[in-house]
Amino acid sequence: MSFFENTRKPDGIGGKIMVSVMNMGHKAMADWGFQFLEIPEEGNVLDCGCGGGANIERILREHPQTVVKGIDYSEVSVEKSQKVNQKEIDKGRCQILQASVMELPFTDEQFDLVTAFETIYFWPDLPKSFQEVYRVIKAGGTFFICNECNGDTDKDDKWMEKIPGMTIYKDSQIESVLLHAGFHDVKINKNDKGWISITAKK
Repeated sequence: MSFFENTRKPDGIGGKIMVSVMNMGHKAMADWGFQFLEIPEEGNVLDCGCGGGANIERILREHPQTVVKGIDYSEVSVEKSQKVNQKEIDKGRCQILQASVMELPFTDEQFDLVTAFETIYFWPDLPKSFQEVYRVIKAGGTFFICNECNGDTDKDDKWMEKIPGMTIYKDSQIESVLLHAGFHDVKINKNDKGWISITAKK
């Protein structure tokens, strides 16, 4: 497996290095994205594709009454995320599971907010995945997506060549799939770095 392939599903020693790199490397993008996001106080949040757990740690730290769960299909990512958030896991405020977004291990309408930072590129069936996210969000809840690549620049094609199984979507494509899944009130933000954040309501 190449170094860049570990961005898709971190594995082995290279994967352990990658999740640590991602926790640091994605911080600026996450900081930018969080300004468009309302974290529900005393609510339930799910972070899909939680990677190294940095965004979960931030939500738990800044919102002490909020309960956060995370899923990732990489065993390495789950281990790292659990380690980063072990203190709150021990308190019962956090749970990190190895699972696929295609089959979320949660009951219907469980979460006030579902987040997906730098991950939907790798979801194998975007319509089905968005339908699963829709299923577990409460009525009136929010789905939040934040990506470093918005599909509008030449560099995006180069990333897809480097990383097998990666698809970088344009905002119009994401919006169309969200609406088809049942979401509404889709709001899109971009910056001059090519970053994009999208919120959608159930």
